[in-house]
Amino acid sequence: MAFLKFNKSELVNLSYSLKREIISANKTGAYCNTSIVTCNTRRYHGLLAVPVDKFGGRKHLLLSSMDESLVLNGKQFNLGIHCYGDIYEPRGHKYIIDFEADPVPKVTYKVGGMVLTKTILLVPDADQVMVRYDLLNAPAKVKLLLTPFLAFRDIHALTLENPSARQQGWEVANGMAWNLYDGFPDLNIQFNTKEAVFVSTPCWYKGVTYSDEYRRGFDCREDLYVPGHFEVLMKEGDAIVFSASVSEVVPTGLKRHFDALVAKAPEITSFRDQLVHCADLLIQDRNGKKKVTAGFSWMYTGLLRETLMAAPGLTLFATGDKASFEEILDNLIADEQERLFHKTTQVEAPLRLAAALESVFGTSMVLSSRGYLRAIFPEEGLR
Repeated sequence: MAFLKFNKSELVNLSYSLKREIISANKTGAYCNTSIVTCNTRRYHGLLAVPVDKFGGRKHLLLSSMDESLVLNGKQFNLGIHCYGDIYEPRGHKYIIDFEADPVPKVTYKVGGMVLTKTILLVPDADQVMVRYDLLNAPAKVKLLLTPFLAFRDIHALTLENPSARQQGWEVANGMAWNLYDGFPDLNIQFNTKEAVFVSTPCWYKGVTYSDEYRRGFDCREDLYVPGHFEVLMKEGDAIVFSASVSEVVPTGLKRHFDALVAKAPEITSFRDQLVHCADLLIQDRNGKKKVTAGFSWMYTGLLRETLMAAPGLTLFATGDKASFEEILDNLIADEQERLFHKTTQVEAPLRLAAALESVFGTSMVLSSRGYLRAIFPEEGLR
């Protein structure tokens, strides 16, 4: 039984469901974040946001959303949902009958005698999201249409239609890839079946509106590039898996890999389980360097004050991982030499470092532990 669920009456009520969010993160710093009806309400929402090393490790949104449509006997049912000003179109949330959060988010749609589930999985150790579609019931063969909405922007920014965007994609194994601007990684969208066909119909969807940003008085509208759509035939009992990743993958193993990762997902049976699991995901281990992310989705990684306050709880008190605690502090001190030793508006930072060490090692150990205090206060002659 899922730890967290919502019923149909809650899901179809947008004033309720748009305030509840899916957020998945991993140790690379990537994340997937949207509402439980998969309508993005904040500029930070999207299916795949990743740190980009060429831009200082700041997080950038590559894939904003993937709209689904089912075509049965020539009639098309659109399952996606977007806000344009004060209009929601399409209104695919009305077909949602169930949502489960654990072990990974799963949305169930029922329309025209068809039952389709969509399961979203952020891969734990890669800048990759996978989505599995299972057609549980269907009176006849169904065509599944999948339409990607591309952003390629900083998560704190918004984008507009512009001539600089490289609209042309290229074929990869069982899919297509795009890279709209210099410096970004490629976005590879691939399927577990070679039967998925891409139909090119490039256009910009203008005025996509993020209702939470509007409510807060911030810029709230952007244009998203849609290069076309994928289509694949399904019959009852079929499963289709697509991957969106910064690296090209071997597509034939996607379904097997998806199922293996879901089987390994930690069992969540209590709020404590959830807290311990989420605490671990706030520790980013990228390029062999561990840092603390202050919060998903919009806060930064490696912040001085936030790391010093959170590191003991995320490591020692959550899992007893002393090695990770020391590595995080080593990396923080290496990155924050100027602010720790010379000039900073966070004047309490050296004291927070001392407090973090004392909470772990005790006062006597702090004075001799790895030379931290001698480095911070050399003029005091601490021994």
